[in-house]
This record gives sequence, structure tokens and C-alpha cells, in this order.
Amino acid sequence: MTPRELRAACLALTGAREEFPFNEATSVFKVEGKMFALSALDDVPLRVSLKCEPDLALRLRATYPAVTAGYHLNKRHWNTVELDDSVPDQLVLDMIEDSYDLVVARLPKATRHLLGWRTGS
Repeated sequence: MTPRELRAACLALTGAREEFPFNEATSVFKVEGKMFALSALDDVPLRVSLKCEPDLALRLRATYPAVTAGYHLNKRHWNTVELDDSVPDQLVLDMIEDSYDLVVARLPKATRHLLGWRTGS
């Protein structure tokens, strides 16, 4: 996955925005002001940090050496994925969507409705 593909995948989600609250090099992808992905898109190797259910986070870390506990984030709820082609692109896309869903699920019901979000969507 390239930086362009990563950015496009994050921004394809309804209501997603890219912001730079930390520095000009670190893209923070948010929905309704809440972060669901974080990446320094120009870094080599390319990495992305994503929110994850704690049990799944542990399973992914055990399965893929490129998936580690979230760098500078709550390690129970965040994974950092090195995009070195060892983790299938479809799985990374699923992880991005799961991270987004975890954030949206905690938004007010009216906001979820405006985003067209349904549980498990």
C-alpha cells in the first residue's frame, strides 16, 4: 500500500477529514473530530496507527510481525501497522474501516445517523 492509497482509503470513509495537529508531516484522520488513523505518510517504512478492539489487537500482533502495539498511543486499543506488504492490503483496509467504526460507534446517535452509519456497516 502506498501513501496515496492509504490517504485515499482513510478519506473515502463518510465524514473523514485529514488534519495536522501534531506537525506538518503527520496526517491525522478524524471523523467528527475524533482520530481513527495516524500516519507520517512520507516516512519509510510507511506505518499507520489504527484503533482496534483489544482482543483482536492482540491476535493481529501475534499473527503479523508488522503489527505492533500503538506507537505513543494506548497500547490496549491501538495498533501500528508497518505497510511492508507482509499484511495483505485488504486486511489493512478492513482495519482502517474497523478503526473508523469503533470511533463512530461512540458518537451521538444523531451524528451516527447523519453519517449514514449502522452497526456492522
